[in-house]
Amino acid sequence: MLLDGRSHEVLAACDVTLIASGTATLEAALFKRPMVIAYRMNAWSWQIMSRMRLQPWVGLPNILCRDFVVPEFLQGDATPDALATAVLQWLDSPQRCEAVSARLLEIHQLLRRDTARTATDAIATILGR
Repeated sequence: MLLDGRSHEVLAACDVTLIASGTATLEAALFKRPMVIAYRMNAWSWQIMSRMRLQPWVGLPNILCRDFVVPEFLQGDATPDALATAVLQWLDSPQRCEAVSARLLEIHQLLRRDTARTATDAIATILGR
């Protein structure tokens, strides 16, 4: 079944997600869902990016935690067998799922801001000049 445009419903209902690297990983993190990140790109782009060695992580949850909190499978490592094994490891380990959910809650709290209050304070400061 394909549920187009209903990612939040799906994330709320799932136990684990197999997800492409990008902003979708941040959405899954905000739902505190264990995930397996997979990503393949054009070979030339991969060569350029891998030579830059900017950081060891690709997925936003791992970047924000500065740790490999969720597994990443890139390029040739993103095989069906490897991805299936990683997903099954989440499903077979409720304790591991709870631990990663706690780490993802930290991300959620880190990113959560009282935007309305911050905006009104900024406006009040400008108007008070």
